[in-house]
Amino acid sequence: MARLALVLVLAVGLLPGAAADVGEAADVDRLQPWSGPTPALELRDVGGHVHRLADYRGRVVLLNFWATWCDPCREEMASIRALGERLAGAPFTVLGVNYGESAARVEGFVKQVPVGFPMLLDRNQEVSRGWRVRVLPATFLVGPDGRVRYHVIGEIDWATPEAVAAVRRLLPRERAAPVAKPGG
Repeated sequence: MARLALVLVLAVGLLPGAAADVGEAADVDRLQPWSGPTPALELRDVGGHVHRLADYRGRVVLLNFWATWCDPCREEMASIRALGERLAGAPFTVLGVNYGESAARVEGFVKQVPVGFPMLLDRNQEVSRGWRVRVLPATFLVGPDGRVRYHVIGEIDWATPEAVAAVRRLLPRERAAPVAKPGG
């Protein structure tokens, strides 16, 4: 009977941190390896600047497809921002791709919820179709070589140590400077 009570408490999440630890690991476990070619990406941000995936070669890119009407998308933004802050100074970039909304609507959202990364506009969802986005949020991790490495459908907590570690594993390794030979 005591065992059943413990199982119920854990299942309902009444023990602080017990269920959260399981959920955090499960989030990162949802990252799926990407197979196939990397789709094209060229979109304007809310300020009118063009962003191409090729412009970010040498950096890890977290590409998040989202919409203002999508509750899980909005909830995920804080953890994506936290990940970006955690990796500040690293060759890492976050790009948000808004799914089919106007620049005014996206700008209004960003004024209310500062995200700290560029918001690209996919007004006709052409890019989203190319990336096979059918459910929001959808996030892709692109390696420094410009190839998609992982994707996840749905919201995850990008601020967990496991998620940060998954992104760090994709970061390019710094090359040691050559050692000068004495007298040379």
